[in-house]
Amino acid sequence: MKTCLIVDDSNVIRKVARRILEDLNFSADEAADGQEALDKCRQEMPDVILLDWNMPVMDGMEFLIALRQEDGGKDPKVVFCTTENDVSHIMKAMRSGANEYIMKPFDKEIVEAKFTEIGLV
Repeated sequence: MKTCLIVDDSNVIRKVARRILEDLNFSADEAADGQEALDKCRQEMPDVILLDWNMPVMDGMEFLIALRQEDGGKDPKVVFCTTENDVSHIMKAMRSGANEYIMKPFDKEIVEAKFTEIGLV
């Protein structure tokens, strides 16, 4: 079973994403900020990370840059899932190592389509 780490400071978003991912046969774990996510990745790298941009402690971009420098940190697919929708944010995310980008709000069809595009479903 593939693993997904859901990184978002919103408990509601994490729970909705978990339900969607479990329906897609992923094992899901959660982190409330980038530092917590980085700590979890250092213990065990997930197959994919669903990543919010705006979070306390360490934001999504800081996390992504730090992740890609870790041993094995280039392996997980990273899908930004955020309200940041201008082209400059999307381009910055992709240049920094994100594999895909999902806008909030999202639903199962959107997540499944994006995960299919990057070979996870």
